[in-house]
Amino acid sequence: MEVQLYDKLIAVRRHLHQNPELSFCEFRTAEYVESQLAGLGIPTERTALTGVIGTLKKGEGATVALRADMDALPVNEDSGVSFPSLTPGVMHACGHDIHTTMLLGAAHLLKDAEFQGTVRFVFQPAEEGPMRSPEPGKSGGQLIMESGKLAGVDAILGLHVHPLQPVGTLSYRKGEALANVGNFSIRINGKGGHPGFMRQVIDPVVIAARLITAAHALVGAQPDPPIAVLAITYVSTEAPPSFNVIPSQTLLQGSLRANRMADYNDIVHRLNALLQSLEQEFGCTITLEFSAYYPSLLNHEGLHEKLSPVFDRVFGDKLSEGLAYLVGEDFSFYSRAMPGQFYFLGAKTEENNAYFLHHPKVTFNEDCIPYGANFLAEGALELLR
Repeated sequence: MEVQLYDKLIAVRRHLHQNPELSFCEFRTAEYVESQLAGLGIPTERTALTGVIGTLKKGEGATVALRADMDALPVNEDSGVSFPSLTPGVMHACGHDIHTTMLLGAAHLLKDAEFQGTVRFVFQPAEEGPMRSPEPGKSGGQLIMESGKLAGVDAILGLHVHPLQPVGTLSYRKGEALANVGNFSIRINGKGGHPGFMRQVIDPVVIAARLITAAHALVGAQPDPPIAVLAITYVSTEAPPSFNVIPSQTLLQGSLRANRMADYNDIVHRLNALLQSLEQEFGCTITLEFSAYYPSLLNHEGLHEKLSPVFDRVFGDKLSEGLAYLVGEDFSFYSRAMPGQFYFLGAKTEENNAYFLHHPKVTFNEDCIPYGANFLAEGALELLR
């Protein structure tokens, strides 16, 4: 990558880092991306409220999509970088500013490249979740896939920076690579009353305690690293605190994660059976509602093999098969609809030996940007061949 382009991309990254926006609020980011693509003569269209898709067509041929996410997180930055977020309480703690920068870099490289076919540059909003979604419960990736804007795409590639993996390295995992993730709410409706007259009470707090213990047991003993987890992250009676009033309701919220879709579906089935059993035992009613779901990300082995020459040119022998993480990634919606491949790109800084994604102290090495931009551009060219 030429020094002039590298310097431009560093400036782009720092602008994005200083001006983060939350999911489905990426209006200024979208305008900035549109202006950058307009400068390259690449036409764009809006989708999923704040999403941007650029299209570069050169003759007839296959169509390849390259995807980057744009949203930030509700985190107060404490990274110590010289260009911190200028928006209190919002930070690019997941590296989406670098993802957007690398995809713009790939657009620069592909603009002058020779190929036959079409490249779609997908700048996606709201990977971090469906908060503020125009369609409740749906993330940016899900909305883009359902919009039909990517109809006819033959393959899609995506990258995610890894803050604890050395610069110049790339890791992957075959098949189901990242977790099925579901956010759920469980509401227990009992019968409140006086602690001195327990026969007239159906205590939802007692039922919640039983439920939490039994629900955790549904995933059973786990290997290291685990392949499934059911976490209850919030419990509330939705009533004022009291020593002598038993509430009528309890609300539990949490997250269910499993690497394999079959395991996820099995746990959901057994969780429903558990709730029905508790209803019968205590004479209460219990409702279970999932407010968001990301399927597991499905990597396509054929695409990975076809990209082998690109690995050699960009990374040499610094390619490795990594772990399956219990994290959600809505690239999964693309990978479930078309051949897709998703990689982790090394972005470790000398200062960071401990802080992972979503942490206020996490840092990312900007030297990863040329690797990512080159890989996306060369990967597209290889697939178009």
